[in-house]
Amino acid sequence: MMKLPARYDHVGSFLRPKYLLEARAQKAKGEITPAQLRKVEDQAISEIVKFQEDVGLQSITDGEFRRTYFHIDFLEKLGGVKTDIPVTIRKPDGSEELAPPVIRVIDKVRHAKDIQRADFEYLKSQVSAGRTPKVTIPSPTMLHFRGGRAGISKEAYPELEPAFYDDVAKAYGDELRSLYEAGCRYVQMDDTNLAYLCDEKMREAARQRGDDPNELPHRYAKFINKVVAQKPQGMLLAMHLCRGNFKSTHAAAGNYEPVAEALLKEMDIDAYFMEYDDERSGDFRPLRYLPKGKTVVLGLVTTKFGQLESKDALKRRIEEAAKYAPMEQLALSPQCGFSSTVHGNNIAVEDQRNKLRLVIETAREMWGGD
Repeated sequence: MMKLPARYDHVGSFLRPKYLLEARAQKAKGEITPAQLRKVEDQAISEIVKFQEDVGLQSITDGEFRRTYFHIDFLEKLGGVKTDIPVTIRKPDGSEELAPPVIRVIDKVRHAKDIQRADFEYLKSQVSAGRTPKVTIPSPTMLHFRGGRAGISKEAYPELEPAFYDDVAKAYGDELRSLYEAGCRYVQMDDTNLAYLCDEKMREAARQRGDDPNELPHRYAKFINKVVAQKPQGMLLAMHLCRGNFKSTHAAAGNYEPVAEALLKEMDIDAYFMEYDDERSGDFRPLRYLPKGKTVVLGLVTTKFGQLESKDALKRRIEEAAKYAPMEQLALSPQCGFSSTVHGNNIAVEDQRNKLRLVIETAREMWGGD
């Protein structure tokens, strides 16, 4: 198993600067070209790389500054995949929620072109020696969970096993190899689906789509392992579990227990970023399934709101987690990115710095070293 660059990390996305949002709006209206927008993105990425290095992070992302959504922008570039742009719905209590995007498989899934390579090459050119550039991509399970069998063409895939899962894994393997050739050694897959399967409402929705929520985590573990089997040697592959993060709202709640065994024991992933920022996540008991060699990054610091957590409280929670998984297999991070979509969370720019500094200082005090 590969080791993380440090005992502290982050999930990857950052609030977009105002000038980048303005440039995106201009591009949408046809007032600037894609090439002009890319130059603005380059500038914003260069600045967010410097910000991460100044804070003291060891793994560095591009903030997902070239994306609108953490998942759609990647998935729709796979051959055979079509996405319908999601809409915001207002809930009865007045809060907003992102209606899940409809992702449909309309043909055989394939790696039609390099998706992240050029973006990674620019990121790598901006990152200082000794730091690790990290690429974040959506989990392949996103192509199945939201629509289930009904979201996958019966003409292309009369049976899902094994052809659909094999084709998606091959497409992901091609992308990982392309990134590896460009020098990428750290990829994080963002997965909402396994966390959603901890929530009884989401489990019922899966049943309505014709899936068994008890069987799905095990099927997804096998699915992820097909991707892992294609991972180039020497590449760290992590997974982030997310219960929803759109504009500081959440979509799911529930203890990890229903998925813990499949997730931690059966899946051949190097590291897991697990949300533990509030009571929605339940207790640490599911960590008892963590085998030797793997790392769980405890997402104890929320990115949803600016209020800063107490360092002492964080240390107590890390010690509580260490009752179920060895301290040397734990690390610390914020619970999610600061901006899973272009809209960003309900948090100030300066809060990003404060939260990350808190993570780094706490981790250094708990585990020592850099």
